[in-house]
Amino acid sequence: MISPDASALALLTQQLRTFAHLSDDDLRLAMPSWTTRTILKNEFFNYRNAVCRSVGFIVKGLFRVYYVDPAMQTEHTIAFVPEGAFITSLKSLLTQEACPYYIAALEDAELLVIGIEQLHRLYAQAHGWERFGRLLAEQYLVLQQAKGEGLLFQSAEQRYLTLLQQFPGITQRVSLGHIASYLGIQQPSLSRIRAKLGKQGLG
Repeated sequence: MISPDASALALLTQQLRTFAHLSDDDLRLAMPSWTTRTILKNEFFNYRNAVCRSVGFIVKGLFRVYYVDPAMQTEHTIAFVPEGAFITSLKSLLTQEACPYYIAALEDAELLVIGIEQLHRLYAQAHGWERFGRLLAEQYLVLQQAKGEGLLFQSAEQRYLTLLQQFPGITQRVSLGHIASYLGIQQPSLSRIRAKLGKQGLG
C-alpha cells in the first residue's frame, strides 16, 4: 500500500469537509486508513461479478460505469465519474454481493481509497463518518433517480444538454460512442443532435 502525498490529502480533506462537514477530529481519525491507488487507462476500479470492498476519491482521472448486455454483447454506459468525486459500487459495497457492472478508467487515474472494514470502524467511532455514509448513499440514489427520470421525461437533446451542463468539456475526454450509450441513443443520432446544436451555438 502506498501512503498518500500531501496534495492529494489536501484535496480529499477539502471534499470531505464540503460533502459531509467532517470535523478536524473526524478527519484525523480516518487519515491513516486512506491509501493511494493508481489505475491506468482502460483498467478497472471494480470488475463485473466482483465484490466491491472500497470507496475511492478520484484525485485525477475520469471513470465510466457500464454493463454489458449478455445477449447482444453491447455496452451500456450508466455514469461518468470525474475527479473530485467519490466512487464505489454502492449496492455491492453495502451487501458485499457481486457487482453487476464494470467501473473502468477512461484516463490514467489516481485515487485515494478506503476499505469497507475501515469505514465500518469509522462509522462506529464518529457520527461525522456515519453522516458521510448516509450522504454517499443519498447521493447515489439521487443520481440514479435523476438518470432514470431523464430517460423517461427528457428528449435525447435535453439529456445531452444536461450532460454538458453537468460535465463541461466531457466531449473532449469521452468518445461519442460512450456518450451516445449514456444517453440511450445511437451514435448517428448524437451526431445529428450535435450538428443541430452547433448551428445554434449550443453544442
